[in-house]
Amino acid sequence: MTSPRSVRFDDDVLRRLDRYVRSHPGTSASSVTNTFVDEALRSEEHPGVVFRPGPAGRRAGLAGGPDVWEVMGALQAVRAQDAGLAGNSLVEAVADVTGVSPRMVRVAVRYYTAHAAEIDDWIAANREAAIEAEAAWRAEQDLLRVQGRAS
Repeated sequence: MTSPRSVRFDDDVLRRLDRYVRSHPGTSASSVTNTFVDEALRSEEHPGVVFRPGPAGRRAGLAGGPDVWEVMGALQAVRAQDAGLAGNSLVEAVADVTGVSPRMVRVAVRYYTAHAAEIDDWIAANREAAIEAEAAWRAEQDLLRVQGRAS
């Protein structure tokens, strides 16, 4: 549910907001303001988390690092390979796999605990895209294979 609020913007901020909305069809000043305020508050609550745009939409990422969903996907993969890993050992293993510092792995974990459904959606979408990409590649390989012999 939304609640109206009266907010005053500096003239320069309002000009930049209007310019942003004009350059992003389908948005409004209200929707952009809501998104950016939400992201700023999330970044404040989770130092080290930033938000970045992309073809599939804006998503949470680690400052100077991968998206949060990538770190959490790696954590799930590491845990699937060794269910006995937990705590610092799990964090260290994920850090080794991702190249992200253990501190930033913990930032991703904390963000995930607050926004699990959002991150799970990104992980699922990535898995679906990977399955589709592999199927397309296999179909391509089948078409390109020399008839009568395997290559």
